[in-house]
Amino acid sequence: MLIRTLLAATLLFTSTAAYANERYVSRPPIIVSPDLTAPWVMQLTGEGVQPAVNQRRIIQRQKVQQRRVIRRDGAARIEQVSVTTRAQNPVRSKIDPMYLPQVVSYESEHKAGTIIIDTNNRFLYLVMGDGKARRYGVGVGKPGFEWAGAHKITRKAEWPSWTPPKEMVAREAAKGHYLPAFMEGGPENPLGSRAMYLGSTLYRIHGTNAPWTIGYAVSSGCIRMRNEDVVDLYERVNVGTKVIVI
Repeated sequence: MLIRTLLAATLLFTSTAAYANERYVSRPPIIVSPDLTAPWVMQLTGEGVQPAVNQRRIIQRQKVQQRRVIRRDGAARIEQVSVTTRAQNPVRSKIDPMYLPQVVSYESEHKAGTIIIDTNNRFLYLVMGDGKARRYGVGVGKPGFEWAGAHKITRKAEWPSWTPPKEMVAREAAKGHYLPAFMEGGPENPLGSRAMYLGSTLYRIHGTNAPWTIGYAVSSGCIRMRNEDVVDLYERVNVGTKVIVI
């Protein structure tokens, strides 16, 4: 009996000492089995974590950069432009950044101060000279209301009033939309904060109360800009400024 007691005590002492020593021994690395390398497991390491991709997400716009060469009257103009592909039903809550005012490279035979409106690409250029131009995004005439030509600014107006043409009133009435005969200038006026009248036509470069339409063909032929952008352009040009619509 005594021998058994001594043997048990010896084994207990040995096990306790061994366990105490093992606490300070370096452990071998843990190897994760390949079937456990799921994303949620790998996130525990904090390495290589990427957000999940929702394959059902709809991309509204996709931009590509290209160099566009335009030849007109024997002169070539090269500009770096953004071409935007739009979804059939784009969300029109915000303006595309490429339509914000910016200075771009722009070779033109026209003198500084000339306004050139590229209706296909929805840009208005104020030629600065030295191969540069100030570019603004614009809204242009919808299908059936496109036009091109050269005019001069014959009048400028701040917070212009609006008298819809009879043709527009009749056209909109047929759609069930009834326009006012006259509208004072102000934030709700569709002509916006400024207007620059082109020749003796009914066309204008003007602001808008719907800035999300910039970059689209939605007007009855007028060139619309964001209110802050048309104010900037208004201060840079004078009556008599040449305007070329292409």
